[in-house]
Amino acid sequence: MQIRVDDLTSPAVLQLLQEHLQSMHLHSPPESVHALDLAGLRSPAITVWTIWDGDESLAELLGCGALQELDPQQGEIKSMRTAAAHMRKGVARRLLEHIIATARQRGYRQLSLETGSAAAFEPARRLYADFGFTECGPFGDYVIDPHSVFMTLALK
Repeated sequence: MQIRVDDLTSPAVLQLLQEHLQSMHLHSPPESVHALDLAGLRSPAITVWTIWDGDESLAELLGCGALQELDPQQGEIKSMRTAAAHMRKGVARRLLEHIIATARQRGYRQLSLETGSAAAFEPARRLYADFGFTECGPFGDYVIDPHSVFMTLALK
């Protein structure tokens, strides 16, 4: 598995991000969907990574994830998505390891995220809990929402 900073121009990446947004809207009401669109992901405060399998010319997209700087001390995980054909193969785990390591390298003291409360989001919540994330209250611009679960990880 190769992880790369992505420029969000590949048709495969654009399709995966579209699938991500569609899934978020399928499982949450519109006012509770906090996934970023393409313009939002292109913000200078956000780094997007994609994870691939195979040689660069024949590589298959496995998933994506992003890290947004909220302030010099805190980052937020955004747009974590595994391609449907690669679910339960360790893709999200590998990408999450990379994002956490990058957050530590940047000197963040805290890494937070928002995910859904519906049953469809249970695997994601378990993954984050496996890495030590614990539930917390809203952070940044978020507000209490029964369709959202907020999680955070203190970084050393």
